[in-house]
Amino acid sequence: MKKTIQYALLAVCALGVVALSTKLTAADTAMPSCCSGMGMAMMSDTNTSANTNGVPDLLTTCPVSGEKLGEMGKPLVFTYKDQEVKLCCKSCKKDFDKDPEKYIKLIRAADKK
Repeated sequence: MKKTIQYALLAVCALGVVALSTKLTAADTAMPSCCSGMGMAMMSDTNTSANTNGVPDLLTTCPVSGEKLGEMGKPLVFTYKDQEVKLCCKSCKKDFDKDPEKYIKLIRAADKK
């Protein structure tokens, strides 16, 4: 009787570990590495618009993370003060919003090259 209970407990624990590891693995692969743990609710900003008729952004990398644009899917494109901005992902938008002028300088420096 004791062995039966021990085997049953062992089986339940093993199933729990498998279920938990499956959920953790799915959560890790759901977002790119620079975006892990970030929610999508932080995407609202009144200083930007979906219109991209500003000065083109010639950078081929994200000014925030340095990642090559397009490696993590379609870049986030928006206009900030008549300057088109391309970021590698939505999570970089939070850092951009903290100091937009810093990143605008990087974008405009690429225009001069």
